[in-house]
Amino acid sequence: MTVLSTGYILINMSVSELSFFLSTSHECSYLKDHEAASLVADPTIKLETGAYSELIKLGFRRSGGMAYRPHCGACRACVAIRIPVISFHPSRGQRRIWKKNTDLEFTSLSLEFHEEHYQLYQRYQSARHSGSSMDTDDRDKYMSFFAAEGLDSRLVEFRCAGKLICVAVIDWLPAGLSSMYTFYDPEYKSRGLGVYAILWQIMKAREIGLPHVYLGYWIDDCDKMSYKTRYRPYELFLRQQWHLINKIYPTA
Repeated sequence: MTVLSTGYILINMSVSELSFFLSTSHECSYLKDHEAASLVADPTIKLETGAYSELIKLGFRRSGGMAYRPHCGACRACVAIRIPVISFHPSRGQRRIWKKNTDLEFTSLSLEFHEEHYQLYQRYQSARHSGSSMDTDDRDKYMSFFAAEGLDSRLVEFRCAGKLICVAVIDWLPAGLSSMYTFYDPEYKSRGLGVYAILWQIMKAREIGLPHVYLGYWIDDCDKMSYKTRYRPYELFLRQQWHLINKIYPTA
């Protein structure tokens, strides 16, 4: 193993060789009066794409270069969710949103800092999450949230008549596309850009032969997280296994 000056250890190992640590408890970001804790993959290890692809299949997620999974005692509210792209069928409303955004142009970029993206991110946070910790992220915090050396992470930007209106941060993995974060111009809210970005990823994964799009965690009692089950069918990671949930669409 080679020790890097960054403090990371460069590895190419299986998940079974990784060490895991339990974080201290802290206030839950999603559920009031709940405390949260995480199972964290060794933060001194710089995960490469193969290892993270295996972790994400075990219900893990990343924030920056740290891979984690909720480990909150008796609480099981956070459930990893993914979309099997071959069997996905859009709802009537999702088809309307897809059609509404056919005029957008997209470009896939490497994950690097772009001032235009950061300004859009700030407007999005101010409009959607005012008062949260992310509302005050400076440029360094913004990049540390997204960046992870060793992964194939990309910024997909969507433009309307040349104007940047949406950015999706996506990890390209053998297990599928991982939708890490999406932010958009609040003035274009009526376009349903958050929905469109997920639909775009589902179609892209299908096009390039990847089996799933990973959407992070679904929390039934949290409005900010419960929307993810609107993409059907979907799979939930329960009791250490993925389970297909194939519900009938509502008429709307």
